Amino acid sequence: MTVRPIRIFGDPVLNSEATRIDTFDEALRTLVSDMLETMDAAGGVGLAANQIGLTKRIFVYDCNGMRGALINPVWEPIDDYVQIGPEGCLSIPGIQAEVERHENVIARGQDEFGRPVAIRGNGLLARCIQHETDHLDGVLFLRRLEPEVRKEAMAVIRGADWHQAQGELVEERDRA
Repeated sequence: MTVRPIRIFGDPVLNSEATRIDTFDEALRTLVSDMLETMDAAGGVGLAANQIGLTKRIFVYDCNGMRGALINPVWEPIDDYVQIGPEGCLSIPGIQAEVERHENVIARGQDEFGRPVAIRGNGLLARCIQHETDHLDGVLFLRRLEPEVRKEAMAVIRGADWHQAQGELVEERDRA
């Protein structure tokens, strides 16, 4: 197992839509292990593949007593209840804001062996499912913020040391 580097806001892969996974092999199971280890090392409750630079439709999670991977996820709300609560992202360090999400969802997909899986989530797990699936659709939680809150978050991001360093890495990569 390997802890992989987490891509940071500004990296184009975070805005890319992930592609469906059709091969369920040992390489995929290794990816799941690496993603879980990476998520654990970063102190997260979820991690999508594009956060480690892969445009594959998979995320891992560990919340509400449930841990695993969901491949090719799709979700839907179970009812009309919503929750408003703090949300952050491993790819946007130090930023947290109130985000409205569905309170109760059901997610369907496959596990790392290709077996069908259905997960019913509420609270934090429901938030995680929605947040990580957004990642796979190329959507960061910042897009879910009210305009004024998003503007404030962007000001903090622009002033963050990690954002300055990310800009230098992108410039260096573009010159290569």
